[in-house]
Amino acid sequence: MRVPLFLVLASLVGVGVGLAVPGWADLALLAGLCAIASAFLLGAALLRVEPRAAVAPGWVIVDGSNVMYWKGDTPQIEPVRRVLEHLAALGFSPGIVFDANAGYLLAGRYLDHAAFAEALGLAEDRVMVVNKGTPADATILAVARDLGARVVSNDRFRDRLDQHPEAGRPGTLIRGGFVDGALWLALDDAARQPLKAQAGSAP
Repeated sequence: MRVPLFLVLASLVGVGVGLAVPGWADLALLAGLCAIASAFLLGAALLRVEPRAAVAPGWVIVDGSNVMYWKGDTPQIEPVRRVLEHLAALGFSPGIVFDANAGYLLAGRYLDHAAFAEALGLAEDRVMVVNKGTPADATILAVARDLGARVVSNDRFRDRLDQHPEAGRPGTLIRGGFVDGALWLALDDAARQPLKAQAGSAP
């Protein structure tokens, strides 16, 4: 557990230096990505979860900018919230990544990780909004690789398979959607089974 803690602290120092020193913005971005990944590792160590376990890995990364279109043709926060709730109810530890413009699409203004965390009921270290001009797909797959995590998205990431061949392996990507208001997630290769709605969830 000492190594993940050290990585978190070192990454945060890198973010601070990158923001404080003119011309070092790239360091802040890189250190920020490292901070997210190391925070996941620290959480796994605290929970005694093995991030790279081959069977039933606990971590799942949600492609927020994809899932927000799962109910209809307009972006909504509700499908994102329901997917996160279902994953947590099934014992997964979900994290989520959004494109920089997600807040504008959902709320007409920029929303950072703290605003999304509050809206979704997640800890801030489980949410990441990538910087403008930074592809969220690359960040999603990089974090998933670091954690040995699966990814919830209907994107096939075909343009990223050269760098992330694991995205093409069966079981890595979890597809989903809503049928007659009911959420389904393809959590295995056998079938797409609707998940039982949680108490208090909208039908």
